[in-house]
Amino acid sequence: MEVTFWGVRGSIPTPGPETVRIGGNTSCVEIDTPDGDLLILDAGTGIRPLGLALQSRGEERVIGHIFLSHTHWDHIQGLPFFSPARRRGNRFTILGEKRVDERLERVLAGQYMDTYLPFSLKEMDADILIKEIRDGETVVLGENTLVTAQGMDHPGGSFAYRIRWRDVAVVYATDLRHPAGVLDQRLVDFSHEADLLIHDAHFSPEEVERFPDWGHSSWGQAIAVAKAAQVRQLALFHYSPGATDEWLEALERQLQAEFPHLFLSREGLTVRLGAAAPTA
Repeated sequence: MEVTFWGVRGSIPTPGPETVRIGGNTSCVEIDTPDGDLLILDAGTGIRPLGLALQSRGEERVIGHIFLSHTHWDHIQGLPFFSPARRRGNRFTILGEKRVDERLERVLAGQYMDTYLPFSLKEMDADILIKEIRDGETVVLGENTLVTAQGMDHPGGSFAYRIRWRDVAVVYATDLRHPAGVLDQRLVDFSHEADLLIHDAHFSPEEVERFPDWGHSSWGQAIAVAKAAQVRQLALFHYSPGATDEWLEALERQLQAEFPHLFLSREGLTVRLGAAAPTA
């Protein structure tokens, strides 16, 4: 199973010379299984370069599933610019939380209003199905791929996802907060012995205490979950807009002393699970 990072930033895109190595696009991760299943986790601005890459691969038809952790802007703002959604014959299923107050299709269509964009969701030429899923639900893809949603604590709610292909597992856990002074045991159990945990690292340990209402985690909490859940690799994710390449790379070297199999998610990085280390 291959995991490729296309957007690793949180809150707002941050292009510029200080973020060019790690990347300034917002959340988007591609997972490709050996069976040919294409999974896309979140549709931040990173989904735009992913779309261009999918087009360049020369496949006659692209079929994929887009799993949204939630619908805050930095997780859906790239969707209107995902070029494969404009190509007739392609097919995408967009999955996200079933809410009591608003249907997912209506939420997504809201950003296509002419107030913001000159085209509508219905003008996308690909076959697009929007499906609501519930906390704890498992979606079956193909012969060997299972995706399970786990509700987490974030303003408005969010889903973590566990993607399993046969005996290989990835957990995607962004935009979540842990209870004060402890870990969210739901996530520890959900991540148990995963091959890769992708965890929110928006805050420092000091910041997470100062901004509890923002609904994010620290890299210290990410390491604590990785240790408690006995995961094999930990990727830090969803960096603060103010975090520069230089600062993050220094942090990575420091934190690897605490958890040697920790690394920074970077745009363009592909992790091939089962290898000794992530490779680009």
